[in-house]
Amino acid sequence: MDSFILNAAQKALQINLDSAIYGTFAEIGAGQETVRHFFRSGGASGTIAKAMSAYDKDFSDAIYGKEDDNRYVTENRLRKMLSHEYGLITERLDRKKHPDKKFFAFSNTVATINFSKSFKGHGWMGIRFQTSPDKMPNEIILHIRMHENEARYQHETIGAMGVNLIHGAFHLYKEPKKLLVSLYDNISVDAIEIDMINFLGPDFEHVDNRLMSLQLIKHRFTEAVIFGPEGNNLLPAEILYRKNILALRGSFRPVTKVNIDMMKKGYDMFTQEKRVDKDKLVVLFEITLNNLLADGRLDEQDFLDRAEILCSLGQTVLISNYQEYFKLVDYFARYSKKRMALIMGVPNLVEVFNEKYYRNLTGGALEAFGRLFAKDIKIYVYPYKPSNSEDVRTLDNIKIHPRIRPFFDYLVYNGRLINIRNYDADVLQIFSRSVLQKIRCGIDGWEECLPNYVDNMIKEKALFGYRTLKASDYNEDDDSMKEIKIPTISNL
Repeated sequence: MDSFILNAAQKALQINLDSAIYGTFAEIGAGQETVRHFFRSGGASGTIAKAMSAYDKDFSDAIYGKEDDNRYVTENRLRKMLSHEYGLITERLDRKKHPDKKFFAFSNTVATINFSKSFKGHGWMGIRFQTSPDKMPNEIILHIRMHENEARYQHETIGAMGVNLIHGAFHLYKEPKKLLVSLYDNISVDAIEIDMINFLGPDFEHVDNRLMSLQLIKHRFTEAVIFGPEGNNLLPAEILYRKNILALRGSFRPVTKVNIDMMKKGYDMFTQEKRVDKDKLVVLFEITLNNLLADGRLDEQDFLDRAEILCSLGQTVLISNYQEYFKLVDYFARYSKKRMALIMGVPNLVEVFNEKYYRNLTGGALEAFGRLFAKDIKIYVYPYKPSNSEDVRTLDNIKIHPRIRPFFDYLVYNGRLINIRNYDADVLQIFSRSVLQKIRCGIDGWEECLPNYVDNMIKEKALFGYRTLKASDYNEDDDSMKEIKIPTISNL
């Protein structure tokens, strides 16, 4: 039986009745929707030191400083608000008078739906808080995207999520995964989306924010998250806005020389395009949730192993729930109308043109292709060589269903599908599944399949179940020690 979930009023009252919790509220853009729960629930004087809403931009600038980009719904603005308001608490409240108080500052800056409903709204929300009077504060900062069609409903949702954040910060900080899930207590995932969250501070030193991003995908709180080479979660809108985008989807389990050659050669071709600005180009290594569930469960350590290597190579990683490529491109198009490109192997391309994947669409495969190629997009196709005895497969000789063939030929003729020709023929027989099996079983030879230094990282950190075996330990009759059959679906 599920445990009883408190509503916003009950959570606010529970906080108000805790004499140790004391702080301020600063809310901009959607009214004082969070603090009103605390005022209405009773006992607010024991919790609220100050509540304010600097709606006027000049007042806001006078309090928090002027933004260089003149934007007010940004992470930088939120951080200024939290820093300023928390600083006032420590400055104005004498610790001798409040020796047992755990101070906090809650802030949000939000732009709700516009009159024409062409813009649904988004915002930033965060809390800086102590878990003990003698401790340095922690921070939880998140970005939200609204999906409701009425401003008043958005206001209510923002207020409820703010209460959930404050309540979770003080009651669930030891269990950040539960804290994250609690943000949606009594809130529909269809009403609001969290597409970025970061936990910082002494009580969150053990938290890997990449795993928290993964939780957002797992619980369908968002459909895609991005983190950078340093492992920090990034806001998709900031990274992708008005950028050229180049993406490579794969398992990267582990990343191999094939993956690197695909990206390098695809990058070289894409940057030669007239409509591509090298200085405004985002390169993404994408992993789908479906891929992470390849073994039937979400293995967090396996995810971190992949992320660790990609980050060490200086790559930006996208985790998405978009199994179909046209949905991934729709996602990119939400932020940018600039030219974008996908890199995929021949087997992946063949699967893209398989009609069985689009039977749930009214327009079938043509609807999917229309949504994919209606954007300014190119697909760079990397060759595939199933075995030494077979020919290399490219756009020139792959088999496509006769019903789709005319459309396929049209895309090739118009340069929407392009062969990667200057590939490294020496790496075509590298398959990540085979490499992974060798790593796990301690079979020699896998090191030469990986980029420089990646093999050392796998050994030093024991990634992907790495272990070493003596030659005498290998038993050819043991199925667990045998090579996995070379995959025919994907060479990633």
